[in-house]
Amino acid sequence: MQFTKMQGAGNDYVYVNAFEERLPSDLPELARRIADRHFGVGGDGLVVIAPSERADARMRMFNLDGSESEMCGNAIRCVGKYLYDHGIARQDAVRIETGRGVLSLDLVVERGKVSQARVNMGPPILASAEIPTTLPGDPPLRAALNVAGRSLEVTCVSMGNPHCVILVDELTDELVHGLGPQIERHSAFPRKTNVEFMRIISPREFEMRVWERGSGETLACGTGACASAVAGILNERLERRVVGRLLGGELTLEWPEGGDVFMTGPAVEVFTGDWPTV
Repeated sequence: MQFTKMQGAGNDYVYVNAFEERLPSDLPELARRIADRHFGVGGDGLVVIAPSERADARMRMFNLDGSESEMCGNAIRCVGKYLYDHGIARQDAVRIETGRGVLSLDLVVERGKVSQARVNMGPPILASAEIPTTLPGDPPLRAALNVAGRSLEVTCVSMGNPHCVILVDELTDELVHGLGPQIERHSAFPRKTNVEFMRIISPREFEMRVWERGSGETLACGTGACASAVAGILNERLERRVVGRLLGGELTLEWPEGGDVFMTGPAVEVFTGDWPTV
């Protein structure tokens, strides 16, 4: 089975073209094996690019632990690049079916290859029951969350997948690796949650580290960056067009008042190879 390793702002996945390749029936097990950084190809998970009756392609995304996620902002930019660069959809605007619905991408093409993409991520989901979380508020804004004997103020947003955003003065391993996994599995989040620790640099800029549901800390999270931008705006700390600085690179986020969230960032093909399926 041929695969392609791709990354967006350091958020790396193994991509398989289901238009051409025959995949094993147990995709969660394939994700766990192929994404293993010691015994497999290595990555934050597996992305399957498949035919769709509703769009140019369908994206299915599996985390490092084999769990399937609704959406990944960095991965969808790479899917857009793959569709264009590999001739599946040779136009500079594509539509991709995800667990969140069909999303639209505008591709930036340089020297015949896609270098970055602007994604319409849709409107943020702010109703607590739809995020989902049991914390009060639509959305939960500066809601109290008790974790490991600490009282935190959190803002919860969904971008098709759940996010818990925490504004902090400093980004530390203690927060990300200590509190991140405990918040991910907290009883306030019935489907678990992604956890973003965000430091405001200025009204137009923030930095963020993320503990991703099912994968642990990653170098970037596109939906998490969108959720953080929305949380910063709701908390009246950010303007509506900002730059998010993540460990793996920068993303530009826009949330026009009452509208959809837009994310712009890079998409890079790293290498290709063959994975034994027997």
